[in-house]
Amino acid sequence: MSPDSRRLRAALGHFATGIIIVTGRTNAGERIGMTMNSFNSVSLDPPLVLFSIRKDALSLVNWQRNSYCAINVLSEDQQELSNLFARSQAEKWKGITPVFGKTGVPLLPDVLVAFECEAYARYDGGDHEIFVSRVVEIHDAHVKHGKPILFFDGRYRQLANVGTAHEPPSDIYGW
Repeated sequence: MSPDSRRLRAALGHFATGIIIVTGRTNAGERIGMTMNSFNSVSLDPPLVLFSIRKDALSLVNWQRNSYCAINVLSEDQQELSNLFARSQAEKWKGITPVFGKTGVPLLPDVLVAFECEAYARYDGGDHEIFVSRVVEIHDAHVKHGKPILFFDGRYRQLANVGTAHEPPSDIYGW
């Protein structure tokens, strides 16, 4: 017996995640982008990462046809940008001047880090499609000491300052 989807979603909300915006171009050259928190590293050798998109997303077909994308990791002061790219059919790129990577994908300015990627594999993931991408370039942040924005319990969150953050006891992990 499986839990209902509403209960499962609430339970998963207790796992804090970072926020990314995946950006790319359609076959016609139009810039596209989508906010998500389903992002994971898969492998260091080869360098693989993954994200997933709901199968009922209006832009899914564009992502399925994409050979390249950029995964932009947002900082804690980019909540408005996250909200903008979370809306379907919004004018997401209005007022944003992207930088273009070596593969031609648009990269968002002032993010913590951006991973320029090429398509590697896709998998069925129930009501989502899982996209595995090979990292071909890493674009380090211009703001070196920024902190990521987090999503937890249905809301945006921020990391504590270094001075007030709790550290685990050193004997737990053998540090």
